[in-house]
Amino acid sequence: MNYKKLIYRLYYDWWKNIDKFIFFLIFLLFAIGLFFSLASTSLLVSDKLDTNDYTFFFKHLTYVLLGMIIIFILSSINEEKLFKFSPIIFLFSLVSLSLVPFIGIEVNSAQRWIDLYFLPRFQPIELVKPFLIVLISLILSNEKYENIYFKYTLSFLITLIVALLLAVQPDIGQTLLVFFSWSVLIFISGINIVFLTISSFVIFFSFFLSIKFITKFEYIKNRILSFFNSETGTHNAQSEKAIDSITSGGFFGKGIGEGTLKSRVPEAHTDYIISVISEEFGVIAIILILLLFTIFIYSVFKKVYSYDDDKTKLILVGCTSLILIQAMIHIGVNIRLFPTTGMTLPFISYGGSSIISISILSGIILNLTKRKIH
Repeated sequence: MNYKKLIYRLYYDWWKNIDKFIFFLIFLLFAIGLFFSLASTSLLVSDKLDTNDYTFFFKHLTYVLLGMIIIFILSSINEEKLFKFSPIIFLFSLVSLSLVPFIGIEVNSAQRWIDLYFLPRFQPIELVKPFLIVLISLILSNEKYENIYFKYTLSFLITLIVALLLAVQPDIGQTLLVFFSWSVLIFISGINIVFLTISSFVIFFSFFLSIKFITKFEYIKNRILSFFNSETGTHNAQSEKAIDSITSGGFFGKGIGEGTLKSRVPEAHTDYIISVISEEFGVIAIILILLLFTIFIYSVFKKVYSYDDDKTKLILVGCTSLILIQAMIHIGVNIRLFPTTGMTLPFISYGGSSIISISILSGIILNLTKRKIH
């Protein structure tokens, strides 16, 4: 009986204090992802892998349920505990990321996953990203470090370590996402524009040298060249198929299960989910999804302006910016604004690692936006 009372009390305290509107938006976005997984992609993926028709939907559902548990835990704990344990979890996830070149498994010519047999296959970078945001925010807001340039340099070096480990895999999409997120954080912290300019130059010059002289990064150069040449490149063909799916659906789509081009779109359930949705449900569905993302970002940023604590502001801006940038890259690839990167759409795409990462970000956001009890 006491056990039941404890659970009820934990739930009651959690529900009473969280921002219910932000939680509702998170829940709704996950629910939309599950709906499209059931309606548009589960049968397609199952047919390709010769499995039960709803195997991928139930896997997707399992990951979302696990994600909701993670959200509940992270949004329930004291924020000081969150700040205390985040660097430890970051260090653990960084070690996992460093093991990828040695024990990682290769999928589609990229070595980004770890399979420990007793755990589901996962991408360590998806665990690194949320806690990297928290760690950098803690560094930039730490009053013990009086020299602001020391903070910038330390945060840059940590980000650089993550980026180098990603480049080895290779995963240029996540590398750029990490650097973009770091740039947002130091910009918000009030960085000197000269330092930001120099840092950006160093990053992009290093990127240019890498794709030009390092053989392992040859594929990046090929993707960029094929992006600008519409007549060559397999990755360019993928984007063309994605655009075909979007245009063929029109404004209102062809209807559930009526899509014909989605079977020709690679990684339809992850990297190209937007094109599949657009074909069957129309551009109107994409507009509604973008509207929900906009309301979600606005709701969090509105909270940011009401806080005086720099640490909380930086973490909230960093987490929401990471989600926003990833969504923009995903959509940009689908409509051929960017070269193919293999980036999932937050909340919507299938993918256990991606869903867990978004759940961690959501849990942190709900933790820092909940009603403060003094």
